[in-house]
Amino acid sequence: MTDDPHQEYTILRPRLRHAALFTALVLTSTVACTSSLSRPADRGTATAAATGVGDHLFPALGNGGYDVAHYALTLDYTPDTNHLTGTAVITARASQDLPRFSLDFTGLRVHDAAVDGSDARFSRTKNKLTLTPAQVIGKGETFKTTVRYSGTPRTITHADGGEEGWIETDDGVAALGEPTGSRTWFPGNHHPSDKATYDIAVTVPSEYTAISNGTLRETRRKGKRTTFGWRAPEPMASYVATVATGVFDVSTSTTDDGLPLYTAVDPDEADGPVDVSEMVPEVIDWASDRFGPYPFSSAGAIVDHLPDLGYALETQTKPYFDRAPDTRLLVHELAHQWFGNSVTPRAWQDMWLNEGFATYAEWLWDEEHGHRSAQETFDSFYDGTHPESEGIWEFPPADPPTATRVSDSPVYGRGAMTLHQLRKAVGDRTFFSIVRTWAREHRHGNADTEQFIALCEEKSGRDLSNLFETWLFSADKPEVG
Repeated sequence: MTDDPHQEYTILRPRLRHAALFTALVLTSTVACTSSLSRPADRGTATAAATGVGDHLFPALGNGGYDVAHYALTLDYTPDTNHLTGTAVITARASQDLPRFSLDFTGLRVHDAAVDGSDARFSRTKNKLTLTPAQVIGKGETFKTTVRYSGTPRTITHADGGEEGWIETDDGVAALGEPTGSRTWFPGNHHPSDKATYDIAVTVPSEYTAISNGTLRETRRKGKRTTFGWRAPEPMASYVATVATGVFDVSTSTTDDGLPLYTAVDPDEADGPVDVSEMVPEVIDWASDRFGPYPFSSAGAIVDHLPDLGYALETQTKPYFDRAPDTRLLVHELAHQWFGNSVTPRAWQDMWLNEGFATYAEWLWDEEHGHRSAQETFDSFYDGTHPESEGIWEFPPADPPTATRVSDSPVYGRGAMTLHQLRKAVGDRTFFSIVRTWAREHRHGNADTEQFIALCEEKSGRDLSNLFETWLFSADKPEVG
């Protein structure tokens, strides 16, 4: 780390550019009919499940009528031609009778589809793959959908040049999914409210490594190609699923508590500001003391060489970095393993619960490692001298005006400021009790802003409505004493 507590932000911390990724989906989507989710029809008059789950910022994202339990993805990738062949086996439970249902999927050619082993008719409309099974799936039934597909996955490029989806690197690919990019490389229910476990097997030429979420269960070589089999046994939102292929220096170890660690670093990024393989367990230990036990059965990081990407992403168990990170960025993305990955927003409007907490984790790290106190960082955001403070008063962090603004600076900076004001109001003991309880009670689940406020008031025994109205919901810049 440098002596200047902000120098690293301007050089190595491009995370806030991620706002660019939240764009075109809502401009081409149909608003979901949420009533069909709660009033399924009788078997004899069954109607198709809704497309969309009622997220008002992303109305067509996700699909109603079922809940996914598990994805088994078998992928074969050829970097020279950027060609992907895939089979997705999706195990789900119907929440209503389903004469047909939809999956989020864009690009790629679908060869065939089956439900419970029988051929299913399918059609494509915009970003939806609609399947009609041979028989109506009854409410409460568990069913298995298989989709075979191939082609060149899309890179979603937005108006300002920001990219997500399937992104080529100089020696492979990075699959990055926030908020909608995962639908470019596998079909699924791609709203964060439907989390599932994953098995992801990726076959690549043997000179490459293929990395994904969770724990590496097998490496199997056949001829000139090698299959890497990964398992993510804890529920995961699809936007933090990833695949990264390329030439990496891989380091494996365990923490003192036996947590498996897998760190992959592109050789071009070997001389970064910190030794990532050493810092990952240090940061996890630090965060565990403050936020509660680490929520997953493995950890690590992916450090790629993709400097034009402009952001890092909190891909579950192994955050993805487009270049060698500094310590604060590593703290930010690892804090997301608690806030965002384990406790996932119920809707995209609650994004501040991800980014506010991860940003405040940076402030806490600085406070405890000889840099600015959290109050000093708060003050620099408030008076506009912090390099990331630009635009934080443009809208309330808990009420982004559009999908294109859902990851703008208010969600980060003012979200963290809200948490700091909460800490000041209730005191450190109660504040950290709230944080640990939040992470424990919603571990591997979904939660929203209203639930967080209710927990804060319960733990503190105070009416905090004025604090949250002022810092979280008001459009005005608050006065501070």
